[in-house]
Amino acid sequence: MEDREMHKATCSDCKKECEVPFKPTEGKPVRCQDCFKKNRPERSFGGRDGGNRRFGGNNNRFGNDRPREMHKATCSDCGKACEVPFKPTGDKPVRCRDCFQATRN
Repeated sequence: MEDREMHKATCSDCKKECEVPFKPTEGKPVRCQDCFKKNRPERSFGGRDGGNRRFGGNNNRFGNDRPREMHKATCSDCGKACEVPFKPTGDKPVRCRDCFQATRN
């Protein structure tokens, strides 16, 4: 593998002299390795959600940190009041957490 040509630059954040593997363009920020790591943009990995899924630290499997909207319902199996993470339409049974887990096992 070839070594990249390094170019001298001044970090836009900490103002330290550094070397970067590209020719700096006027008007575009340049960051030293430390500042780049601190300000690294989130990576997207594609998929069903349009590439916005983030890995690590998520509150739910859809890759965002918002709490899921919950909807009040009545369990079709035990009749107990519950909340579910989808809006019940009435065409399928709705199960509380306990009954849902019991049907999965």
